[in-house]
Amino acid sequence: MSLLVHQIGPACTIQDRGRTGYLDQGLSRSGAADQLALHEGAALLGQNPECAALEMAGMGGTFEATQQASIALTGAPMQASIDGAPVVWNASHSMEAGQKLTIGVAKQGNYGYLNVGGGIDVPLILGSRSAHLTANVGRAVQVGDRLPVGPYSGSTGMKLRPDDRFSGGNLRVLASFQTPLFDAETLDRFTDTAFRRGARANRMGMQLESDGEGFAAKGQLNILSEVITPGDIQMTGTGNPFILLPECQTTGGYPRIATVLPCDLSRAAQTPSGGQIQFTFVSMDEAITLHSTYLSDLTRLRARVEPLVRDPHDIADLLSYQLISGMISATE
Repeated sequence: MSLLVHQIGPACTIQDRGRTGYLDQGLSRSGAADQLALHEGAALLGQNPECAALEMAGMGGTFEATQQASIALTGAPMQASIDGAPVVWNASHSMEAGQKLTIGVAKQGNYGYLNVGGGIDVPLILGSRSAHLTANVGRAVQVGDRLPVGPYSGSTGMKLRPDDRFSGGNLRVLASFQTPLFDAETLDRFTDTAFRRGARANRMGMQLESDGEGFAAKGQLNILSEVITPGDIQMTGTGNPFILLPECQTTGGYPRIATVLPCDLSRAAQTPSGGQIQFTFVSMDEAITLHSTYLSDLTRLRARVEPLVRDPHDIADLLSYQLISGMISATE
């Protein structure tokens, strides 16, 4: 079984939770920019969150089911319909063979996800199905592609209320080895500043803008390159912060003022252009507690799933249902 791609946005890639263990070889994790969306999709479909999904940056496309398929739509809300009939976002749906799913532009946030029952079953590369375009691992999805789907025996018709993470907000950060290079006045100004997500952003990182002077560290020109990871906040030569995202480089010499906690990275990645962000430092003990709570919340997502109740007005074949004691018509 597969989904046939009739139309597709310019930056749609297959992503799972990413690959680990290759930083020493210059390959960063990649994986979904919004990891929470993968877990939400898995919860809606009752499957393993390791399953790969289609990540859609800004806009989706048109996809035809070659056989009966089960899907779930998560992440940044986008306009979506099956054969022209609108479908609910953050919910799971069934598609019959020949039906077409159309996904439009994002109404909030940046990254929407098309999760499929059985997962998108492309070959594993170094233990992951994730594309990593900056490392030339995999490629963007193109018109004419058939997205192979793995075996699935679950059900659909479920919904899940998403966390509100699509308009920016507060990001909790942990001090890094280089935080002491920034004096107390600069650090206070950093946490007091309302940043805006700039136009320069992709899966490698996102630039933040603010009013006033930039942020500089002592002796920043003498910093040696060292390991960096998603969530690190680098200060460029202009003093503008960059939050590093899944396809970031593995080493860098720009000073890092702090690191965004993994539990807040989905909010960071989903902040739209112009969206406001502020930072709050937390202690290591607080960070450990927050991360533990985040992981526990992921395991409890299935308990939050509930049946999707549709408006009868939107059910095209309503009269085919047995409504009362087998009666399907008011005139017979």
